[in-house]
Amino acid sequence: MPSPVELYQLLIGYAAVPEPVEEVLIGPVWTLCRTARGVGLAMSPTTPTRTLTWSGTLSGRPVAELAAWVRDWEPYAAAVGMATINAALAELAAPPTAVPLETATVLPANLAVFEHFLPELAGRRVAVVGHYPGIEALSAHCRLTVLERQPEPGDLPDAACEYVLPEADWVFLTASAITNKTFPRLAELAKGARTVLMGPTTPWLPELAAWGIDILAGIEVLDPVALRQTVAEGGGVRIFQGPVRYRIAALDAALRLTWLKDRIAALFAEKEKLDRAMETWYLTRRERFPDWARLESVRDRLSLLDTAYKALWDAQHGA
Repeated sequence: MPSPVELYQLLIGYAAVPEPVEEVLIGPVWTLCRTARGVGLAMSPTTPTRTLTWSGTLSGRPVAELAAWVRDWEPYAAAVGMATINAALAELAAPPTAVPLETATVLPANLAVFEHFLPELAGRRVAVVGHYPGIEALSAHCRLTVLERQPEPGDLPDAACEYVLPEADWVFLTASAITNKTFPRLAELAKGARTVLMGPTTPWLPELAAWGIDILAGIEVLDPVALRQTVAEGGGVRIFQGPVRYRIAALDAALRLTWLKDRIAALFAEKEKLDRAMETWYLTRRERFPDWARLESVRDRLSLLDTAYKALWDAQHGA
């Protein structure tokens, strides 16, 4: 399994784009970042604060700068960093084969991911990291254990992960664990289970399979205007009532190769377009090409994708 440092380098690398952040909104449940590439979410910290020194200064800063905050140990800064990364990834989004989940019928709407897997969870040992509202209803269908940093009645404290996750058949891991830095250890403990990384914080990256993630259950933004309003007005699970819906992608090797290939093709087309624009620019001008930073960003992200594709190809073909 790659190191924790490699995970955060990967996330930051994908968000190393020069465009400015257009807006950051920190709601009581979700933190939202909006860029020219799209909208990204991360779960907001649960502890309120009145001492953020950077409030009022984020809009207009480069995406790459705020994305790097995901490494910060201050929880609000880390949430801003994660939301910014997801905004930068928004144009890449889920693979076309990702299954969209409509509103759940047996469980509440925010639990659509669990409902999707109900037939496979029956009688199994299921560990859920993070207390999703209404999650106790899942206990009627499986042997459920909920791990939570701020436990509610019936939950176990998150420290119990050392004992629970290695024994689980299925692990549903909240992607906010990436933000709070517990993800690498939780993923390692869950390596013997079928592991789902889920929630609006989930980054759509096929490389997460290297950390033992079998399935991504992230969101698709359907109505960014309604999403912004719902976040601003304190909405939690209400975002699943129109603004977003879950999509599910199993990270098998064939999907990952196709997904990476599609992303490489899209970025290569953008690079060629910028290369032609640069050639035209220097035919008549001496000053530096104005989109040079964007071109460098595309080249760097292509290098990341090429490395990931080669590693997966070599693993599949025994190279």
